[in-house]
Amino acid sequence: MAGDARRPRSVYGVGDDPDARFSLANERTALAWVRTGLGLVAGGVALTSFATFAELPIFLDVVAAVSCLAGAVLAVYGWWTWKRYERALRTGAPLPAPVALPVLAGGVVVMALLLAGYAVASAL
Repeated sequence: MAGDARRPRSVYGVGDDPDARFSLANERTALAWVRTGLGLVAGGVALTSFATFAELPIFLDVVAAVSCLAGAVLAVYGWWTWKRYERALRTGAPLPAPVALPVLAGGVVVMALLLAGYAVASAL
């Protein structure tokens, strides 16, 4: 297929086709980000459903909302990173540094500490 007929043109309209293995690996990584985002959304929905049935405090609804929003952000990030890396592969440029990994790790630590504090406070 001609390079300029594929979409998005911002990706396929530059450079040359790289080795298919690299493009497919890039796509698998993007799909993993989307899958992680979907897991966060599903976890948020499950948490808010559980909190509603169990009549738990609104704190869990806030955690569920943050989880759902984080899932949406990760899905968008997966698409954005796929485009950045694919363009770099096509033009022979160095691969960009990961942006979301440190933020995601920090977010997990913060959420774990908040939930642990909530669990301890609820037990007292």
